[in-house]
Amino acid sequence: MSSEKPILHLYYRSFCSWRKGIDYKYCPVNLLEEAQKKEEYSDINPYKFIPTLKIDGNVLTQSVEILEYLEETRPEKPLLPKDPYKRALIRSLVQVITGDIQPLQNMKVLQYIESTGGNKNEFAIYCITRGFEGIEKQLAKTSDKYCVGNEVTLADICLLPQVYTANRFGIDMKKFPLIQRIANNLSELEAFKKAHPQNQIDCPAEEKNKIS
Repeated sequence: MSSEKPILHLYYRSFCSWRKGIDYKYCPVNLLEEAQKKEEYSDINPYKFIPTLKIDGNVLTQSVEILEYLEETRPEKPLLPKDPYKRALIRSLVQVITGDIQPLQNMKVLQYIESTGGNKNEFAIYCITRGFEGIEKQLAKTSDKYCVGNEVTLADICLLPQVYTANRFGIDMKKFPLIQRIANNLSELEAFKKAHPQNQIDCPAEEKNKIS
């Protein structure tokens, strides 16, 4: 593996960037200014999405791909248990959040809905709520302190930023007590505090003092 510090291109509020903790250089990409569409960035990531991770001489452009790569190359703090069934449960939750919920409520989709006369907030709330209903039922069978048992896993890393987004859209989290309880537990951990959007260098001053 390369000894060079990894470089993570991201936006402070990017859902996909609250991921496995490693020492890295932070390179902000301002989505509101459409910096992801500029040639300088699209040459690195042809999909023009966030995040992009340069690591070990490689460029990774999908968040779950990044998680899996870090899990395999930096196993000191494993986020997947050895038990195959638990690994499957965790990957199921990861897929629901990153594949079924998040893509439908990201900025690109919501901007399109607004441009065609739709209500982007209503659409986002619908997508998140529907996904959370299923997650809440699954957590009733798998959760303890965290999503699957008492160890932080990839599922937890994906869940907390989705809860952050749900709060941004004003979703009533009282409807999802298990999700909220796990989010509260995760929010007490130093690694998650460090990764919070309000603690990123490109977070606007007006956002830093808001209560999430």
